[in-house]
Amino acid sequence: MTSRIQSATPGEQQGEQATGQAPYPTAAGSVSGPQNGRAGRASLDELHETARRIAANVERVLVGKPDVIRIALVTLLAEGHLLVEDVPGVGKTSLAKALARSIDCTVSRIQFTPDLLPSDVTGVSIYNRQSGEFEFRPGPVFANIVVGDEINRASPKTQSALLECMEEHQVTVDTSTYHLEEPFMVIATQNPIEMEGTYALPEAQRDRFTARVSIGYPDQQAELAMVDEHAGHNPLADLEPVSDRESVQRLIETVRSVHISPEVRRYAVDLVSATRQAPEIRLGASPRATLQLVRAARAQAALSGREFVVPDDLHTVAIPVLAHRMVLTTEAHAARRSATDVVRAILHRVPVPQGSPGTNHR
Repeated sequence: MTSRIQSATPGEQQGEQATGQAPYPTAAGSVSGPQNGRAGRASLDELHETARRIAANVERVLVGKPDVIRIALVTLLAEGHLLVEDVPGVGKTSLAKALARSIDCTVSRIQFTPDLLPSDVTGVSIYNRQSGEFEFRPGPVFANIVVGDEINRASPKTQSALLECMEEHQVTVDTSTYHLEEPFMVIATQNPIEMEGTYALPEAQRDRFTARVSIGYPDQQAELAMVDEHAGHNPLADLEPVSDRESVQRLIETVRSVHISPEVRRYAVDLVSATRQAPEIRLGASPRATLQLVRAARAQAALSGREFVVPDDLHTVAIPVLAHRMVLTTEAHAARRSATDVVRAILHRVPVPQGSPGTNHR
């Protein structure tokens, strides 16, 4: 097992990746080591089998939440980032760690705190007395999967250090740009209830997360099974990788090739446009949301064993992809309407393309 979890705390610069070697930048401005490259495609059967193994591995830690695990896999295959938002103790960090450990790739963990600095995330240039030059020491963001625990405990200044990383897969420090290896995924957790000592994520930050999931409390059977299996032992301790970076990259290439017809593309645009016109919404979803909705629908279709997207795929991922991006009006809050309620209403209101298969979800 070559992947391991790293932690970044205030005042510490994490210059090594999970392989134990420092990936110092080359003269071209990229990180030394395996270079980004396009992997070959995997078959849908291989994709389904690999996804099944990863999901089964994660479910050893997060019992009774298959829908949440599926959205996490959709986000991974859609080349996106996942925000896990829920109350304490329901397994937010366990989900992130289990998914990261299920893939044999570089993994880092950042514990966000109010005194964390942007350089603790991205890295810093340090003067080398022997060479007489500054050397860049990469931070924990230089990994394939970055687990950000309690992201809303960091200041907005530190939160903004992730904006460029998440959108452009690169880091700019002291006028130099360093590219991140693919695949690259940020899995962040936050507690929406406790407000003391936290900073709400700005709209620009939330918009960079492809999907948001809430785990929720387990049912009694799942909680009983968790007590029986986990009370005396931490399942994360024995979790072994069931896939690797190259395999995941091949699965991503397969998802990119999933066909989406002009009618379904138009339907995706209509759904996102409806969020900007709904009277309950003060700020609707952005064009970035449209792109990520389509990517997530492609991943959902591939996980369902199809080489093409149907409207049901858009329905399945619409709430996780769109709800967290919207800002409701004061009247909607007073009426106790949630963003999830608004997205559901939009799914029922916007007409499905005539003759499209897979419309039984509504």
